[in-house]
Amino acid sequence: MQKDMFEDEETAKFFQVIQMLQRTALFNMGHFEDQEGKIHFNLGEAKEAIDVIKAIQSKTKGNLTDRESKILSGIVSELQMRFVHAPARQRKIEDELAQGEQIRQSFESPSEGPSEEL
Repeated sequence: MQKDMFEDEETAKFFQVIQMLQRTALFNMGHFEDQEGKIHFNLGEAKEAIDVIKAIQSKTKGNLTDRESKILSGIVSELQMRFVHAPARQRKIEDELAQGEQIRQSFESPSEGPSEEL
């Protein structure tokens, strides 16, 4: 988020913290790759990041502008929706990786790979 998107630097810094927690949650739900190009799923960590944002939302209630409250509510809602879908996303990605590994092994060792009788 950009500084000029908010009224003051303090608000921009507040949302930088929220964005760090948001990225942590998304990373742990497999939405970003690490430096090695691997995807990670740690739904416990993702849930913790979401819970921290919700706690901040609760503790700042009444101290944010309407616009700030809407932005924060939108972030929480988006993360909760993605969290609900995360297990299915994890299964899909793991299945795709397993299939890719099976294909790779078939090319590396054709005699050991799956075969079909004609």
